[in-house]
Order: sequence, then structure tokens, then C-alpha cells
Amino acid sequence: MPIYSLSRTAPPFFRPRMGSVTLAVTGALYLAAFTNRMFLTRAFAYFDSHLAFAAFILGLACLFAALIVSLSLKYVLKPVLVFLFVSAAAGSWFMDRFGTIIDVDMIRNAVQTTSSEAGHLLTPAFVLHMAVFGILPSLLVCWVKIEHRPFFGKVLWNSAAIVPLLLVALACGMSSARSIASVTRLHKDLMMTLNPFVPIGNAIGFAMATGEDETVVVKSLGTDARVIAPTSSGRPRVVVIVVGETARAENFSLGGYGRDTNPELARRDITYFKETSSCGTATAVSVPCMFSNLTRRGYSHRAGLANENLLDVLGHAGVKTEWWDDNTGSKNVASRTAYHSFSDANDPRYCKDRECLDEGMIAALDGWLSTVKGDSVLVLHQMGSHGPAYSERYPTAFARFKPECRNAELGNCKTDEIVNAYDNTILYTDHILASVIDSLKARQDVIAPAMIYMSDHGESLGEHGLYLHGAPYVVAPSQQTHVPFVLWQGSELKTTTDPQCLSSRAAAPASHDNLFHTVLGMMSVRTSSYKPDLDVMASCRRVRDSSGVASARANF
Repeated sequence: MPIYSLSRTAPPFFRPRMGSVTLAVTGALYLAAFTNRMFLTRAFAYFDSHLAFAAFILGLACLFAALIVSLSLKYVLKPVLVFLFVSAAAGSWFMDRFGTIIDVDMIRNAVQTTSSEAGHLLTPAFVLHMAVFGILPSLLVCWVKIEHRPFFGKVLWNSAAIVPLLLVALACGMSSARSIASVTRLHKDLMMTLNPFVPIGNAIGFAMATGEDETVVVKSLGTDARVIAPTSSGRPRVVVIVVGETARAENFSLGGYGRDTNPELARRDITYFKETSSCGTATAVSVPCMFSNLTRRGYSHRAGLANENLLDVLGHAGVKTEWWDDNTGSKNVASRTAYHSFSDANDPRYCKDRECLDEGMIAALDGWLSTVKGDSVLVLHQMGSHGPAYSERYPTAFARFKPECRNAELGNCKTDEIVNAYDNTILYTDHILASVIDSLKARQDVIAPAMIYMSDHGESLGEHGLYLHGAPYVVAPSQQTHVPFVLWQGSELKTTTDPQCLSSRAAAPASHDNLFHTVLGMMSVRTSSYKPDLDVMASCRRVRDSSGVASARANF
């Protein structure tokens, strides 16, 4: 009888073997087929010809495969595939779930978000998605034992695969060139959704731009600014600028929305500019753009960093400025002015896990107003309607529209529940703005007050399959670019304005381009940087001065 030794070596753990080219092509097909639902769905809808659609997709799949085969080197292929699988899984979650297009501005917005904000997006469903579409295929890649050829043999073998793949891609492109050119020209959003290579390329572009930002030198602006005249009463001018967050004009009853989402503002003597467009579709773009004098067409991230803004110009004129933040920061707007973060203070009366109700700023407003001695501008940056956790943006007393979505995972809610929760955030913003007006109005015996409210951008609530915001402006729907704009003037400043003229101006188009110049006009600040045609009130002011406002015409 044979005797077996207990120390005998156990058979090795089974690992399937696969050639490097085979694994590379398999990985490319997986990426093309399983992490590009948004891209495939849009492409199918945009192409009139099924044959052209098939040629387009086959050509792209061949390009995917050729690219990855070119990287199928020893010690390189597995890390590359794991990186692509994990990146594609994350990208497909946000693209397929929310209709997000991951461009440079979206990446910048994500980098600048807070941990509490990010927590609303990193749900259990997200973790499961990453495990299934990112981690599991990565583990399979790590499990496989790759059979690599010697260097020169690999060059020949890889070339033997790459050349036919490129030829097939070329043939596909040429066979349907007219259709492909037409679709990609008319639907600029299509190629922006190609996962994961476009998001990865944009991430690289963002990283390179961030390094360059460190060398930016800020140019002075409006150093000739001065207050040209005091108020008739001698009281200091005080303007509160409320920067809204994610409020879309479509859901403001002041603009005709069917639900009464603005009951308190409707009882105040306000002017509502119903056709106002934003500079961007994300906070990181819109906020610095609306405080700059560059206009939407002239604004870029780097140009915004390289130039002083409205708060700087007001400071040059001797106007006191201050920024209060209940959001994710001023995006460099308040870099040279007094700044206070309510989320950092984390007052338990209004905050939970560093996310605060906007009421905390209102509670502090009266105290600040009592300290005002001269012309002043205060900016209140709201948390507003920031999603996806809309139900956490308002107290239960403002949950008027029910049933409401009380889940940050919007996929678990019906559309009407999402809209109900969102409308409750607008109802609460209505209360916040009315409270600002009431605080200012109560001090009219010692100040000459006014309030401007503009939202930074809008929000998609499922229209066209999109949720949240941040779509590239060229393809963004109106829900993300049409924003509310509210103006209130106290009794003294109101007497300087022709009400009929202002009402007519409010019916005409306006935009974030107007904020810089309108605030300078309201504060009676004149500088060579001021443009009367971009001041929405310039042609309606009864009090004229020698700076040219008397002859200025409104830009409409």
C-alpha cells in the first residue's frame, strides 16, 4: 500500500490562461457594451439609419480594442484594465443614473464639493454598482494568468491585431461618413458621453489646468471706483445679494408656475425678472462668473481667477463687503473680502453634519445690520435647493407638497415625489427671501436698503432623462439655465426709480451678466469698468448724474 506524505505540495489554485491580445479585446468589448448605456441609447436615438448606427458603434469598439491592445504589455495591461473598469463603472453610474456629462467643469465642481454633499451621492446603490461593474471585472482580470510573448513577437502579434482593427474602424467610418458627421455635428452631447475615455481625458485636462492655476496673478479692476453721491437722506446704502442655489425659474410661481411656491414674496413689493439666464450650470462656474465683469461669453475659469471681481471694485470705492456662506464656498469670489462660513460653524440649531438650513443666516442678519455705519454689501450664499437630498433643505413646517421624496437615491422615488420635495425647497427659499426683505425694511429709518436674489443655475428633475445639473452649456436644457431673479428696493431707493420703466425692463431678457453693473449702479459707484447698458436699472433711474447714466439706454 502506498504511503502519502502530508507535506506533499498541493496542486496550484486554478487560474485560467489567456493571451494578452484576447484579454485586451475582451476588456474593450466589455467597456463598450456594459458601461456605455447612455452613449448607446443616445446614439441609437440620433441615427436615422440602423446600418449607420451599427457601423458607428462597431468602428468605435474597434478603436477601443486597438487602443487597449497597444497597451497590452507585461506589468501594464492588468493595471490599465483595472483602472479603466473602475473609472468606467463610476462614470456610468452618474451618466446612466442622472444623465450627467462629465466634462472639466463637472469635475471641478465635484472636486470642490464637501464630504457631506458627496455623501448624498455615494449611496448603497452606488456601492453595489461599483462592485458589480468595477470591482468584479477587475478581480476577474487579476485572476487570469496572461500569456505574454517575447518582445519582438509581441510587437508583431499586437500589430497583427491593431492594423485590422483600425482598418475595420476606417471602413465603418467611411461607409457611413455622412450620417456620422451629421449626427456628431448636430448632437454635440453624444461624444461627450463616451465612457471612460472622454471623462478620463477631461480629468487629465482638469489636473493640468489646476497646476497652471497656481501661477495666476490677479489683475486689479476698477481702482478708479468711487461713490459719486450720498443718498438724499444721508443714510448708508445697504444691498443684500442672495446667491441662490439650484433654483430654477420654471418652479417659481412669480413666473407663472401652477403651484403657489412664492406666497410670501408675492405679498412684498418686489420686481421679478422672469426671463433670466445663468452663466453656467454648476456653482463652480456660475458664482465666479456672475460676480465678474467678463460676461458669459468672455468668462473662463482661468480668466475669472486672473481678474478682480465686483466685491473688489466695491472695496476700491470704500464700500464695506462681506460674504456669508451656507454652501461650498465662494469659489474664490471672496478671497479678498470678509468671509464667514455657517457650515463650518455647524450651529446645532440649524445644522446637521455640517449641512445647515439657510435660516441660520437670517438669524444673524439683524445683528449684522445693527453694526452698519456706512455703505455696505452683504452676500448670502444659500444652500437653497441643492440636490439630490432635497428634503433636507427645509424644515418640516415647509413640507407643504406631499408625498415628498425623502431619499437621496432619486431612483427610489416617483417623479411627482421628487418634484414635491423640490417645490418645498423653493417654498422655503421664498420664506428666506421674504425674511431678508422684512429685516431690511424694519431698519429703513437708519439705512437705505435693497435686496437682489439670483440663483446660480437651475436643476433637472427628470426632463429628457436628466437629473441634477452641470450639463455642458451648449447642450444644457432650459431647466438648468433659466433662473429666478428678484429685486426689492426700500422706500428711499425706490423713489429714485421709475416703476413703469422698471416693470417693462423686468419683462425683457436678463442674465448673470447684469449683476456686476446693476449692483454698482445701486450703490452709486462709478468706475471705468461700469457699463450702463448692462445695469438693468440704469435707464429707469430718476436721479441722473454726470457719469452718463442719464443718457444710457437699457439693454433690451
